[in-house]
Amino acid sequence: MVSKKKAILIVNLGSPEQLTVRAVRRFLRQFLSDPRVVNLPRSLWWLILNFFVLPFRPRQSVKAYAEVWTDRGSPLIYLTQDLIDKVAGHFQQDPHVSVVMAMSYGPPSLTSQLRKLQKAQCEQLTVIPLYPQYSSTTTASVFDAVATELMQWRYIPELNFISDYHRHPIYISAIADSVQQAWAVQGRGELLLMSFHGLPDLLTQKGDPYYYQCLNTAELIAEQLNLKDGQWRVVFQSRFGKAKWLQPYCIETLKALPDEGLKNIDIICPGFAIDCLETLEEINMTNKNIFLEAGGEQYRYIAALNDSDANVKLMLDLITNRGS
Repeated sequence: MVSKKKAILIVNLGSPEQLTVRAVRRFLRQFLSDPRVVNLPRSLWWLILNFFVLPFRPRQSVKAYAEVWTDRGSPLIYLTQDLIDKVAGHFQQDPHVSVVMAMSYGPPSLTSQLRKLQKAQCEQLTVIPLYPQYSSTTTASVFDAVATELMQWRYIPELNFISDYHRHPIYISAIADSVQQAWAVQGRGELLLMSFHGLPDLLTQKGDPYYYQCLNTAELIAEQLNLKDGQWRVVFQSRFGKAKWLQPYCIETLKALPDEGLKNIDIICPGFAIDCLETLEEINMTNKNIFLEAGGEQYRYIAALNDSDANVKLMLDLITNRGS
């Protein structure tokens, strides 16, 4: 029996190609032009984007990227590639399986990677967006791009799309184990803060399950760690604009904690499979300084799963068991 040609497409958000204002502007233009990302009338947002955002924000963003950029480039890109290389290593003896990286914004693009798989005559396609919690702004955007491309194909491969893995036992255990390992090395704070990327509150009202999946993830992690009420909290970071976003806000919480007597904290970002600008610069630098300036004494960021053995194990299980 001849095996089917299988492909695993692991997708992350993306990053600027270079540490320049032009590259950052190009990335932001593509990212912020996605109607899934910004839920405003297109004509209104076009004016805001082109006259108020893109002329100014890239210069601010390039300074932030400079804080985390390395000789290998953007951490999000090379850490994702490291993960994929390890996953691919488990299939190296099978010539019928390909493991490929793609980015929603910036290279390597979803479209270009899918077309390579088409030329390779892929018969079975598994798509894994690296977003543990489903959101219409991230996961659905990946689906849109995949569906748009596949609509042009004469032959549609068997498709397996992993919508989320927010309560997957291996994922929950991996996060909890990473926290325990950090505690064993650097000590344990008075509070574990679980920070997730924020979204406009309106999306939840429209049926986006992201908020509830974040809460479910946090509860399961706390349960795995045997944390009691008062030993952990959920917050939301990266608020943009003046609209009401998911609360409580991370920055406001960090400013208030020292006045509550909580000056020694640990923080994790369970919504990020791979460390990136938001975890390395925003959480581990900018927000750390905010907490310390407010009177905090100890602030420890616990890294994402990245290319750890636990994350590789999780990806392999998602591939083999189709997200069950």
